Amino acid sequence: MDIKINSVHFNASTRLEDFVINKVNKLLKNNENVIGAEVFLRLEKNENSENKVSEIKLNVPKSELFARKQAKTFEEATDLSIEALRRQLVRYKETIKGK
Repeated sequence: MDIKINSVHFNASTRLEDFVINKVNKLLKNNENVIGAEVFLRLEKNENSENKVSEIKLNVPKSELFARKQAKTFEEATDLSIEALRRQLVRYKETIKGK
């Protein structure tokens, strides 16, 4: 499983990268359909305190799943993105079984 982490407008700490990898691996543990994952951690340039953005793209056969969430911390944004992708994976599995 290939997980790429890209940090935009800042340098991510190893602790943050480990957190993201751990969360993505937990999501993928029971989902053998996922080919790879790409994570973008972005620091938005606005005055709002919720300027941390986590974007996660999962590559699955014949499709891509994507979630983008914004929060006060990267950890919170990543948790929200993972939860959104968890729901998308459930729907994806249902459509695969339905074919």
